[in-house]
Amino acid sequence: MCDKCSDSLHLESHHQDIAPSRRSAMLFGVAAFGMAVGGGAFAGAAYAKDAKAPPKPENVLSPDASLKRLMDGNSRYVSGVSRRHDFKHEREALAGGQNPFAAVLSCADSRIAPEYAFDTGRGDLFVCRVAGNFAGTETIASMEYAVAVLNTPLILVLGHDACGAVDATLKSIKDDKPLPGHIPSLVEAIAPAAKAAMQQGGDVLNKAIRQNVIDNIAKLKTAAPILNAAAEQGKLKVVGGIYRLTTGAVDLIAQG
Repeated sequence: MCDKCSDSLHLESHHQDIAPSRRSAMLFGVAAFGMAVGGGAFAGAAYAKDAKAPPKPENVLSPDASLKRLMDGNSRYVSGVSRRHDFKHEREALAGGQNPFAAVLSCADSRIAPEYAFDTGRGDLFVCRVAGNFAGTETIASMEYAVAVLNTPLILVLGHDACGAVDATLKSIKDDKPLPGHIPSLVEAIAPAAKAAMQQGGDVLNKAIRQNVIDNIAKLKTAAPILNAAAEQGKLKVVGGIYRLTTGAVDLIAQG
């Protein structure tokens, strides 16, 4: 046997002894999703065969069923009859993985808690929070992970009334006065919705809050190559809502 053949066999044996890392597993999941949405049925079938059973089988839902479950939970929350969640056994079940039935892009406002507002347990929601609930690069990447790797079928962009981030953006634009620190980055992200509302007049704050949600629904639905493909194939629904501080109710304002 030649030296090259011997070296090749040695390397092959060495690679077989190395367990795949979490990073490689994640990348494989993303690649399998990308090939599936692009028509790679063989790759998708192979990935499905090797995938572990979901830790919460009840979370394997269609986009429409996920939305219904989300809103049913909000109804319980508003009525004050939230369920008692067995966090101990949920922790044990979720130690090895997760399969949330919905992802939520929410404002970071301390009065907004998606897990409470939709009466959910651990492992049910994949939540990203930022003041002004806008989809920046990192948030889009996080939602791609939720959809491509965790198979989450629903994304909700959740704004709320009396949003301080939107109000500050409106005032900054009106006064033509930049805010301190890194806050201008929030203003820049929310500015398109704020300017559109200012042109309409009337209840500018509420119009800007609503428009900001609508803008970010569109941004997530068209984010290529993962989210837009999933939405086009009906594997993902992206919706928006406004959380009402006085009642806790979430009013849906757009679906897609």
